[in-house]
Amino acid sequence: MRVIVFGATGMVGQGVLRESLLAPDVTGVLAVTRTPTGVSHPKLSEVTLADFADLSPIAGQLSGYDACFYCLGVSSLGMDEAAYTRVSYDYPVAAARTLAGLNPQLTFIYVSGTGTDANSRIMWARVKGRTENEIMSIFPNGYAFRPGFIQPTHGARSKTGWYNTAYALTAPLVPMLRRVAPGHITTTDAIGRAMLRAARTGFPRRVVTNADMH
Repeated sequence: MRVIVFGATGMVGQGVLRESLLAPDVTGVLAVTRTPTGVSHPKLSEVTLADFADLSPIAGQLSGYDACFYCLGVSSLGMDEAAYTRVSYDYPVAAARTLAGLNPQLTFIYVSGTGTDANSRIMWARVKGRTENEIMSIFPNGYAFRPGFIQPTHGARSKTGWYNTAYALTAPLVPMLRRVAPGHITTTDAIGRAMLRAARTGFPRRVVTNADMH
């Protein structure tokens, strides 16, 4: 497979990128980023994009891929709905529409989160729910991945400072959480492996929960 990773410098994206580079059946990985990943690997190519709502400057480099793992996202904390919609709906939908025209059989996996619901009264859940629905309407092989509590592994770190503090504080509780609620916790590397599995063989459900990934 040849795969594209959006958001490869974020916490989830770092895990997905790592697992994609490790997978023996992945022959090439294209990371679409604003800033370099800092990763060097013979399979990895990188392209920078200034405006994720407009992929036309890099469209010539997006053909011939089998899967796209869309991990780009931001915290909704302190954002109004318009600003959050631009990042969490406009950007991924622009990527999906561009890639669908170039690679119609591509598997597109969008990372949202537990609680996502297009009919929710909660702003972030409503916006991401709309995004899920749009992507699954564009791609026959479109999936929404809804992780719950994510444990960063293999050095993955969030770009949001308070996330890293929260993860550090809760790290001693993770073994207990795994025992009492294994379906509600996952890791960055497990998400990456689950995405690769969906790209290889599909998945029975198009909305993939944390328990499914586990």
